[in-house]
Amino acid sequence: MKKNTPRSPRPQLLPRSVSIIGTGSYVPDRVVTNAEFEARKELETTDEWIRTRTGIRERRFAGEKEFTSDMAAEAARRAMAQAGVKPEEIDLIIVATITPDMLFPSTACLVQHKIGAKRAACFDLEAACSGFLYALEVGQQFVAAHTYNTVLVIGAEKLSSVIDMQDRNTCVLFGDGAGAAILRSRGGESHGILTTCMGANGAHGDLLKMPGGGSLHPATHKSVDARLHFLQMAGKEVFKQAVTAMNSAATEALTRCQLTGPDIALVIPHQANLRIIDALAKRIEVPSDRIYVNLDRYGNTSAASVPIALDEAARSGRIKSGDLVLMVAFGAGFTWASCVIQW
Repeated sequence: MKKNTPRSPRPQLLPRSVSIIGTGSYVPDRVVTNAEFEARKELETTDEWIRTRTGIRERRFAGEKEFTSDMAAEAARRAMAQAGVKPEEIDLIIVATITPDMLFPSTACLVQHKIGAKRAACFDLEAACSGFLYALEVGQQFVAAHTYNTVLVIGAEKLSSVIDMQDRNTCVLFGDGAGAAILRSRGGESHGILTTCMGANGAHGDLLKMPGGGSLHPATHKSVDARLHFLQMAGKEVFKQAVTAMNSAATEALTRCQLTGPDIALVIPHQANLRIIDALAKRIEVPSDRIYVNLDRYGNTSAASVPIALDEAARSGRIKSGDLVLMVAFGAGFTWASCVIQW
């Protein structure tokens, strides 16, 4: 009888470090100022009321024929150009969004077609304003595990399509845009994503939601008349939860890396409310000049918020090689996430 020869052991691949090798962002051309909302008498709001309570002066709205996939694709092209990555090199596309072009197919598949990344696997990820950081962690796992070499992560939103222009408490807060990042391993370098912390508490799901459009409230005349297909938010409670969760997430990430606030060169928080950002800065003891803020220009762009700010900070020289960067976000679900990167 033929003897069974023992199989050679499968080689064990050590996890690879993962870096962001390129970023890109896109915002629509149309600037919507607070004055436009003030001019709508039915809203009974003013520029001063919006600025003092949120820190927002203006935001961008996409055109009628400009969709989430269009903005995501343009941000992706800019990230690819900066990284020197060709479409055929992309192995995976992850799009974080709560405003997909449609429920299916995924926006990631639409982006794949628009940028010509024919080899890429594609899926969407929904964690609201925390979505980009969730997607960043998922994407880096594929690279670290040697499953893929090049991953494109995008946060993109057309929130103007789901805000209720009759609700003055929410319609002034949100804007449209997209941000993208290319993930790869740089070999033996220790720079890159050092840690990501994620969390959620579904018990508070009712505080920030869009009830219509899913299996719970499919589209009917009744659901449309009840305005269920627009974003709804309990602002005061969301504010309190956001401050607590973002502080907890930021502290956890710093602790994992054996860092403190003063070690961080730049904090890139989710751009939802200036008072939330100021509260976070105080709690983690980071001076205001090391907090990146573009909320005044774009409003809350949900999953696009952090990657747009990251791209602007990187391109403007606010982040230099070797700098420690903390990103932190909070969103509907509730979800929250934080990430420390050595640039």
